[in-house]
Amino acid sequence: MKKIGIIASLIITTILTSCDSSSSSNHSTHPEVAQSTHLKSDTSEPAMGCSANANKKATSSKYLKPFRPELPTIGLLIFDGVLQGEVIATSDVFGKPNQNMEQIFNVIAIAETMEPITTQEGMHFVPDYTFENCPELTVLFVPSSYDMTEQVNNTDMVNFIRNKNEETDHMVSNCAGAQLIGQSGIADGHKIVTYIGGGKQLQQDFPNLKVQDDGLVSYVEDGKFSSSNGNLTSYITALNLLEKMTSTNHRMFVEQYLYLDQLQNWKR
Repeated sequence: MKKIGIIASLIITTILTSCDSSSSSNHSTHPEVAQSTHLKSDTSEPAMGCSANANKKATSSKYLKPFRPELPTIGLLIFDGVLQGEVIATSDVFGKPNQNMEQIFNVIAIAETMEPITTQEGMHFVPDYTFENCPELTVLFVPSSYDMTEQVNNTDMVNFIRNKNEETDHMVSNCAGAQLIGQSGIADGHKIVTYIGGGKQLQQDFPNLKVQDDGLVSYVEDGKFSSSNGNLTSYITALNLLEKMTSTNHRMFVEQYLYLDQLQNWKR
């Protein structure tokens, strides 16, 4: 993977995605349209005179993907103040279908309670599961916030990460999510990277981690643990792991799905 090209291209992913979604009605051949036939839907007929909210709920439910126990499950840890781009990047990559438009992963959001959380950017995310009822995970992604004090001091959250490490094949942190990994102790003796400018403090706080130079390293993998600087480089951790869990062809398919080739040439 060409790291520099991907990082540069991702800088305007949000812009092009917004443009694309605003004209989606004119792109009936886009894979998202075909994918919708594989999504969970509510086929019940609404009663005459039912409220607009009920109609809206029936319509939106068709976008929910069913949980398939036979598929690998990607867990996204969320909490108040989370940087939403780090959550979206992972769901963006692992939520895409294969070339046959088939769902190949369960992608779920997990929080301490079922109450909606508010991201740093002000959006509300609704969790699928809590620490108590979370199903077995194949991968857990640990994102960050601008101030991780509350999360690092949350014993239940740290214990959740520690316990899930026992069952997962991969553990991923982005940005200051490395602080939660450090607090849990699960990656002691392993390489890790955090946000640019945060490595020195991370090493002081958790001396058993092998903290990499965040000014030079955007992504690092060591055994089952991988980490990134966060923000849009969160796509690197997701795409790299996607390739490992599937194939190079599928990773390239998802990059094409995300229009990364077009983004690399956006100034031309």
